[in-house]
Amino acid sequence: MTFPDFSIDNPQSQWERFCKLLWLSSELNIWLDVSRMKINSSDLDIIEVDLRKAIEAIDALESGAISNKDENRQVGHYWLRNITIAPTEEIREEIEEEISLIEKFGKQITKGEIKTPNGKQFTDVLWIGIGGSGLGPRLIIEALQEYKKGLSFHFLDNVDPSGLNEKFNIIKDSLDTTLFVIVSKSGGTPEPRIGMQQARKILEFHGGSWPQQSVAITMNGSELYKVANEEQWLNIFNMQDWVGGRTSITSAVGLLPISLIGLEPRELLKGAKIMDQITRTKDIFNNPAILLSLAWWQSGNGKGTRDMVVLPYRDRLELFSRYLQQLVMESLGKRNDRNGNTVNQGLSVYGNKGSTDQHAYVQQLRDGLDNYFAIFIEVLNDEKNIVPIANENPGDYLSGFLQGTRSALTEAGKQSITITMEKLDSCSLGALIALFERTVSIYAELININAYDQPGVEAGKKAASKILVLKKEILKLLNDKKPRSISQIAMGTESGSNESIYFILRHILSNDDQYAKDGNWGDPNSIIFRKL
Repeated sequence: MTFPDFSIDNPQSQWERFCKLLWLSSELNIWLDVSRMKINSSDLDIIEVDLRKAIEAIDALESGAISNKDENRQVGHYWLRNITIAPTEEIREEIEEEISLIEKFGKQITKGEIKTPNGKQFTDVLWIGIGGSGLGPRLIIEALQEYKKGLSFHFLDNVDPSGLNEKFNIIKDSLDTTLFVIVSKSGGTPEPRIGMQQARKILEFHGGSWPQQSVAITMNGSELYKVANEEQWLNIFNMQDWVGGRTSITSAVGLLPISLIGLEPRELLKGAKIMDQITRTKDIFNNPAILLSLAWWQSGNGKGTRDMVVLPYRDRLELFSRYLQQLVMESLGKRNDRNGNTVNQGLSVYGNKGSTDQHAYVQQLRDGLDNYFAIFIEVLNDEKNIVPIANENPGDYLSGFLQGTRSALTEAGKQSITITMEKLDSCSLGALIALFERTVSIYAELININAYDQPGVEAGKKAASKILVLKKEILKLLNDKKPRSISQIAMGTESGSNESIYFILRHILSNDDQYAKDGNWGDPNSIIFRKL
């Protein structure tokens, strides 16, 4: 297989290359153009065998192979949108039943058939979840919710005290008509657990009924499931063992928000299913995920040496770069390959929206370091209510800015990819997400790493737990009211480093007036701590 080499000096050759590499789904009305990436026939010759092996590996994954070996789990997000490929009848029935339950519940809430304890209709949602359990639903809402349609969404995705307070202030006048959704697969993740505790305290202080206003999305049998089941919360939706957070948007995590804004969850699934089917083909030029993964591989020399800059030219897709940060970076950022070799792989993702960034970091993209490739995302359909004034059409300007920036980057020798959608709706969003999910899977196979484990995330959680244990040890020592220096405190703890103790004490003294110090924070060795 051959195609014209990349050249900005020969317009006819570049046009032939564009025509050869342009991919279009007439069913989805989505285009992909990788012609401005510097992939050529020799790259294809080098990687073609590995690409075919990658497709075979993903076929095995879809058939139920154990892919998350750290936790001995299958990876089944592809089954969620096409139950016919799920490995067992039990799983197929479970998925279909769950979708139907979500559809029914969403309609009952939005139509007022399920009411609040005081007989009112639900008006708001406080969604409590982190990572993919927060980013996915936020992307759904920002990309798809129509003005004044469905419930108003608020997201609590951190344990920042100021952030918690701000969210509670926003919903304080609608607490009695707020639906609380807590998402935690294991039921034990600290952030959603703490957020839930704080939200429950606020609601009950104001006379609300937590069980009658709350929904859990969690794994069957988890600690959260047990609490929700025992207290008879409004509903419990299953977050399957074989679905990871960063690929959970086509599970209850993404389908429930769609349902609560009055849209059809099956449209998101439809788009993802169609794209899944398209990206199963072994025909390189008719598989957009292969084209994308090949472009990523060539651009970064198979080592992620170039960053990915995501530039959606539509306000509703502003969050998409953050969504891709988790999907791509958590999947591909790995120390070891499948053979145990230290490879320190990864692909950094950042971005915002066009044309806002015409006036921000596009200057560096054009004239600065050649350490990235850009992905432009374009939506063709303009808002019908926004019409030209004095022959100036906002949609024409937006399209012009995109094309102008794309051309300027090419002229500067910088690489880019363009994805175009005729319109942004549930179906096309599902397809866009599925395209990147499959690309990540293929690229991971090309560089021989496991896209579905996350040892670095687990290491961070364990380190945080140690800090919390250390804080308890420090307080226990100080509570005897004997003054101590940092070094003396360290001698009285099992695993505390001087720096960790300094950080913990600095935070304690900023928030708890039971403790005091003598000495200067700028000279840690001079400080003596005591309880008043």
